[in-house]
Amino acid sequence: MKFENTYLAGLGTHVPGLVTTEKAVQEGWYEAQAREASGLESVAIGDALSAPEMAVLAAGEAIRGSGHAPEDFGALFHASAYHQGPDGWSPAHYILHNTLNTPITALEIKQGCQGMLSALAFSAHRLACDSSKSAVLVTAADNYSAPLVDRWTTSRLSIFGDGAAAAVVSRSGGLAKLLSIGTYSAPGMESLHRGSEPIFPPAVTVGRTLDYEERVKFWMDEWAKGNTPPMEHPGEVLQKALDVALADAGITADDIKRVCHPSATLDALRDQFLDPIGFDLESGIWEHTSKVGHISAADVFIGLHHLCATGQVGQGDKVLLFTGSPGFEAGVAIVEITGEPAVS
Repeated sequence: MKFENTYLAGLGTHVPGLVTTEKAVQEGWYEAQAREASGLESVAIGDALSAPEMAVLAAGEAIRGSGHAPEDFGALFHASAYHQGPDGWSPAHYILHNTLNTPITALEIKQGCQGMLSALAFSAHRLACDSSKSAVLVTAADNYSAPLVDRWTTSRLSIFGDGAAAAVVSRSGGLAKLLSIGTYSAPGMESLHRGSEPIFPPAVTVGRTLDYEERVKFWMDEWAKGNTPPMEHPGEVLQKALDVALADAGITADDIKRVCHPSATLDALRDQFLDPIGFDLESGIWEHTSKVGHISAADVFIGLHHLCATGQVGQGDKVLLFTGSPGFEAGVAIVEITGEPAVS
């Protein structure tokens, strides 16, 4: 998808205090061998501050930096990967009430770690169809400090972090111009993230913990029995999404200055994502992601905020944002830095 006159006018984040992986080993939360292999230094932990409350904090920063007034906004999209609060309640409207407080539509996007990137695309589509409004607010947040989650062992590929990101998507200019978005889905892989876990009743209603490793073990056992998992390489799926985004943006991979990627262990980041699409570690944001943990849908936008706030990108630089979601689906956005970062 190629976009015209679509910008990120403001970015905001909320990243709570960091807990080192060294402390996690000392406390018995994380295995020393896993820590050494991961390369991860620390993780952001939000304790009792809810995900929607963190989203409000991030949104406040993005709105203040955007130059937009509440009446400019036509919608709010909130992305999440884990439970946000009471069943039957709308976290998106809570965020709306505590930020713009205007009578516009607000909805939650449940697409795992790709949700905020997809919300960016939905925002661009919305702005193209509604000339009466010039901005859309996009947020993402999760807090894994919950009884049914062990952030240290749920996945061997990452440590789950808490936090939030927000972006004001605008027709009126801003710190970065959206050039294109590419996505590619391999729906046959959905069962990889399901394993042997029943679809009903939902896990949280029966007190089942979130455990991706249990699902991995199921498929390893099936493979040993001769039942091949429905599998494509995540890097190949990501490459197909990237090909679309590059073509629509009218550039090549050589034109990309920096890459905002999800937080993952060092081996997983290289083997599953960076190496297959031809980018090295130095082009990415490992020095950042190794410290904050995998903050689900907010990951790469927190990364973009980091690059802008620390002056690592400047006017004319093209930045690649990529992520993925269970399903399996990969998403890529390409932005061009256009002005002074409206972040603090």
